[in-house]
Amino acid sequence: MIFGAQASGCSPVAQAFRAGLDFVAPVKPDTIAKSLAIGNPADGPYVLDVVRRTGGVVADVDDDTLASSIQRLARTEGIFAETAGGVVVGVTAQLIADGALDPAAETVVINSGDGLKTLDAVADRVGPKITIPPRYEAFIDFWKETNS
Repeated sequence: MIFGAQASGCSPVAQAFRAGLDFVAPVKPDTIAKSLAIGNPADGPYVLDVVRRTGGVVADVDDDTLASSIQRLARTEGIFAETAGGVVVGVTAQLIADGALDPAAETVVINSGDGLKTLDAVADRVGPKITIPPRYEAFIDFWKETNS
């Protein structure tokens, strides 16, 4: 099965899938997932065809869910994804919760972007635990204090 994931603020393929359409109506992007903000995807009809022929689903998640999913992936797997990765993880969790994706099935989730590209997406949720001056001596002093 092939599944697709989009951000709700720019989800023309997911909207067409839900509506049972074979065409994608253009939308104006409004999402923090800039790498996915394509309001009129040329391959939309092909995605709909492949997903339907394989018994998959195209779904979407909102910006809050995608930001939470970035954090979830970082905390559980040590992977800092960009916003598109948050969309994929969020949609995967949603599909499992909805029963559209079997949690026991082997599933490949593609995340090809680094979170450093989209720090603004999680900046209000995370931050440095401690800040030290950018000098070697400051690091050594900090290390001695925390390891004594």
